[in-house]
Amino acid sequence: MTAIAPLNSQYDPALTEAKWQQAWEQNEVFTADPNHPGEPYCIVIPPPNVTGSLHMGHAFEHSLIDVLIRYHRMIGRNTLWLPGTDHASIAVQTILEKQLKAEGKTRDQVGRENFLKRAWQWKEESGSTIVGQLRRLGLSVDWSRERFTMDEGLSAAVLEAFAQLYADGLIYRGNYLVNWCPASQSAVSDLEVENQEVNGHLWYFRYPLTDGSGDLEVATTRPETMLGDTAVAVNPNDDRYKHLIGQTLTLPILERQIPIVGDNLVDPSFGTGCVKVTPAHDPNDFAMGKRHNLPFINILNKDGTLNENAGEFEGQDRFVARQQVVAKLEQLGVLTKIEDYKHTVPYSDRGKVPVEPLLSTQWFVKIAPLAQYALSCLDEQHSPRFVPERWTKVYRDWLVSLKDWCISRQLWWGHQIPAWYAVSQTDGVITDTTPFVVAKTEAAAREQAIAQFGSDVQLVQDPDVLDTWFSAGLWPFSTLGWPAQTPDLDRYFPTTTLVTGFDIIFFWVARMTMMSGHFTGKMPFQDVYIHGLVRDENNKKMSKSANNGIDPLLLIAKYGTDALRYTLIREVVGAGQDIRLEYNRQTDESATVEASRNFANKLWNASRFVMLNLEGQTPAQLGQPNSENLELADRWILSRYQQVVQQTRQQIEAYGLGEAAKGVYEFIWGDFCDWYIELVKPRLRTEASPAKLAAQQTLAHVLEGILKLLHPFMPHITEELWQTLTQAQPGEFLTVQAYPVITEGYNSALEQQFELVMETIRTIRNLRAEAEIKPGLPIEVILQTEDSAEQTSLQAGQEYIRDLAKVAELTITPTLETETTQTFVGVVGTVQVLVLLAGVVDVAALRAKIEKSLTKLEAEAKGLTARLGNPGFTANAPAEVVQGARDALAAIEKQIQILRDRLDRL
Repeated sequence: MTAIAPLNSQYDPALTEAKWQQAWEQNEVFTADPNHPGEPYCIVIPPPNVTGSLHMGHAFEHSLIDVLIRYHRMIGRNTLWLPGTDHASIAVQTILEKQLKAEGKTRDQVGRENFLKRAWQWKEESGSTIVGQLRRLGLSVDWSRERFTMDEGLSAAVLEAFAQLYADGLIYRGNYLVNWCPASQSAVSDLEVENQEVNGHLWYFRYPLTDGSGDLEVATTRPETMLGDTAVAVNPNDDRYKHLIGQTLTLPILERQIPIVGDNLVDPSFGTGCVKVTPAHDPNDFAMGKRHNLPFINILNKDGTLNENAGEFEGQDRFVARQQVVAKLEQLGVLTKIEDYKHTVPYSDRGKVPVEPLLSTQWFVKIAPLAQYALSCLDEQHSPRFVPERWTKVYRDWLVSLKDWCISRQLWWGHQIPAWYAVSQTDGVITDTTPFVVAKTEAAAREQAIAQFGSDVQLVQDPDVLDTWFSAGLWPFSTLGWPAQTPDLDRYFPTTTLVTGFDIIFFWVARMTMMSGHFTGKMPFQDVYIHGLVRDENNKKMSKSANNGIDPLLLIAKYGTDALRYTLIREVVGAGQDIRLEYNRQTDESATVEASRNFANKLWNASRFVMLNLEGQTPAQLGQPNSENLELADRWILSRYQQVVQQTRQQIEAYGLGEAAKGVYEFIWGDFCDWYIELVKPRLRTEASPAKLAAQQTLAHVLEGILKLLHPFMPHITEELWQTLTQAQPGEFLTVQAYPVITEGYNSALEQQFELVMETIRTIRNLRAEAEIKPGLPIEVILQTEDSAEQTSLQAGQEYIRDLAKVAELTITPTLETETTQTFVGVVGTVQVLVLLAGVVDVAALRAKIEKSLTKLEAEAKGLTARLGNPGFTANAPAEVVQGARDALAAIEKQIQILRDRLDRL
């Protein structure tokens, strides 16, 4: 027989975690095989940006996913967790343009081809940072299937999707108002805009009637846009102004005549009842301009400066021009007043600057038909299912309210739009009217163009790229091989679960369901598990702007990956709830993560003790616990084990991951380590016997089950301990073992019986401490109860009570035959617990000591009560001082009650 190799005396997470991460990957433990049996369980990773570094949100989300993946792998499902990264168009482009600026260059100077070479070089050198950091989390992903949204296969999927949507009439090119980000000089979608409340101003100024008979007053938060005004609108039913409809005004500064139009959109009760109309720079004005056939005058360049239509303000930044326009209006005598005004301003989520509504020719996806199919799946099939369920309504509301999606971005890094313009038809340049063809390749485009325009046609590909979210919308099925019908796509699609944050339900979830519905006829996942946020030590949302992030890699280095993972999962109370992470910024320490590391140490030390007492045998060699030789404690721990197995499986299946983690923790720390191991120590010290063997069998069986139960939450330490406990052969891993199942059920009556024994031990220990009895000194205890069931339970557990409570003489009786004196008394259920003090404690001295302490506390309480009863103190002292006095009084009153209870028990 080969003895079990002893564990190191201390657990070293750095060595253990690196070892098993490498072993799992080298042995391809997580490589999926569509031909393997088992019901498929697939999750595609929410792809982090290739520019990213691991933050606490990543650590939280991926820890949750890994629990689900590891659990379902262990219950026998054919599991695939597919990893990958997103190309992050705007973020990468911003990095590269900063590099070029430092070199005194621009992207136009280096040209598109060289720019993209630099981009790919940057991706190869720096883009793998996030992947390496994800590996440190010990994620059980199939790295052989790692994808990148611009790899060859996914790029082909993007071209196919664009071509199909265009052929189906769901992609079009048009001149519409878009959200324009001057920082990135690109259009951004409605969902990439963050509305921020700002303290601004409302400027009022007058437009004179052309005939000199008066003027109309208008107000705006963006006075520079008046340079693009082409009308003033009033409500046609407004008696103050309806007689002026059809007349003209003279626009100050530019001296342009503009009409007064009647439109029901105008609210007569808001402001002056007159609204300046700038069709090229406001969504409502755009619609009004269409209704009244007004000119659309764009006054902005793409970098946020004013163009030639702004007259004397040409070339000025929009915010500089705002000041100059106001000054000019004041000089002309038409500025009437300026009011402070708090209002909402849309900011670019990427560029971090206010966006401008800008009239621009862009590519759009028609959303309504795509959303309608997703809505029908939700309403008729309840697909996908949201956890928590409350997010279903949020998702549905977004599908109903989504507008057409602007998918073109004025960038170079990304999927270039597969449209080719016949510029030979428009003097060699791309205009709004240049004819174009859509094709997946330039050769196919040329073939189409020659058929339409002749062999001399000149083609130029659209310079824009697609919105990053376009490829992200294809992620669940393109990563599995679509548009080809691959074995992976057949086996693993639709995927099982999407785990994601609530903040991208509209960015990503809705786009995936719409795209998947159109291209595959199926929803891309069965369940959508929406998790909350990780908040900082002050319960505030972590953000770069607040500079309150907590570096997960720092905590991993200090406490270990398992400790961080377990902390993040255990803190979840109810699916979808935010969690708060304790953190000391002066010391870079976290009390909650440290507690999880202590739990790992507790498990390590307990496992080490168990293995040292198995006499070199593995659980398989010892065999299953023999029911004929089991003692009460054995039957109790086996029943508790069965119960925690059932609870853990049920909770994970219901996405109660935090509850499952806490349940396993309480069983390991409390039931197994603090109680069962202590209860069996006397048997382990004896010579070989059936009773000792039963203890060893039970210890080994429960410990192996514990390691399996805990493995999805703390994979590294459990793998290390299981390997040692079972003396696993090369190529055997805990991570692919079967998850525990209920074999015999649990005995609630037995557990209740044993709970009485444990509570009795706790009570005796507490009484010993209160009576200041030396820890190792044997004592005499009387347990009195008239309840026959309680008597039976206490009789069955009396040896445990004697051993763990250091009781030399134990009497269990239905009545107290003689009056007992000099006792300390406690109660458990209907059991009266009497600790006899005679000969053990000087009762008179103990009473005197307690009374002295009580007198001192009562005097302090009297003083604080008088102080708080003084109106002068409570009215004039600082609030924190008054509250401090109240808190001190409450604490003292609690101590007084404890001492009085002690006196009562003497």
